[in-house]
Amino acid sequence: MTREDKNDRVVNVHTAGTLAEAIVIRGLLESNGILSPDPATADPFPLRDPPEGTHGTEVYVLESQAEDAREIIEAYRRRGPVSSASSAG
Repeated sequence: MTREDKNDRVVNVHTAGTLAEAIVIRGLLESNGILSPDPATADPFPLRDPPEGTHGTEVYVLESQAEDAREIIEAYRRRGPVSSASSAG
């Protein structure tokens, strides 16, 4: 982490419907060089998935990378998840 990164704010770029979706999106961002801290690690009572009716699981990135992250997430959402069956053929 550079000195500039330490002064950069962390912002919410996406609210996933489930913890699993948040993990996939965080992995996608990180594979594209965008650090996405895991907010669940600081939770003393973590939940597997947010209870029904809650706001979901937030995905965070550095503010300087937010625009790129949103573009990556939007492209993923338009394309949809790739299943092993569709990538094999």
